Amino acid sequence: MNAPVGAPPRRRLVVLRHAKSAWPDGVADHERPLAPRGRRDAPAAGRALAAADWVPDLALCSTAVRARQTWELAAAEWATPPPVRHDPRLYAADVPELLAAVREVPDEVRTLLLIAHNPGLEELVLTLAGDSLNDALDEVRTKFPTSAIAVLTWYGDTWRSLGPGMALLTDMTVPRGDKPGRQG
Repeated sequence: MNAPVGAPPRRRLVVLRHAKSAWPDGVADHERPLAPRGRRDAPAAGRALAAADWVPDLALCSTAVRARQTWELAAAEWATPPPVRHDPRLYAADVPELLAAVREVPDEVRTLLLIAHNPGLEELVLTLAGDSLNDALDEVRTKFPTSAIAVLTWYGDTWRSLGPGMALLTDMTVPRGDKPGRQG
C-alpha cells in the first residue's frame, strides 16, 4: 500500500486476541491461565508476527494472566521484543476503552500490538475497518477466535487521529501450534 504524495506516515495496529485459556475451578476470571492449546498457539502467533514483519514497536497488553502469558510466549519468538505496557483498562474493555488506550500511544510508534479480549477486540476491528483486503472483514465478522490476529493500517500523524472506518483491514489470521506428537 503506497502512501499518497504528502500523506502522513503509515501506522499499523496489530490486534491479537489472547490464546486459549483454561477454566480451573475456583480461579477468578482475571487470573485464568492459558490452557495447553494456548501454550502452543501463543508462540505460533509470535512466529506469525515475525514472519509477516508485524513485530511491533510497542505492545499494550491486558493485565489478565492469559493475556500476559500470551504476550510472554509470543514475544519470546523475537530476537528483540519491544517494550510492553500492561494496562488494567484493557481487561474486559469495550471499543471506547480500547480506542482510548490506543490513542494515548506515543506518535513515534508506527506499529502497535494490542493484546486483549473478546468481544471488545472483534468489535474494535469491525469499528475501525472501513474496508479490507480479500475477505478479511467477513472472516472477522464470522469469528475472531483465540490467538486471532487482525492487522489494520491507515495514514495518520498521531494515534489520536484513528477513528471509526479510517483503517484498512489488511490481514486476518489464526496461527495454531502443533499438538504434541504431531509432525509438520
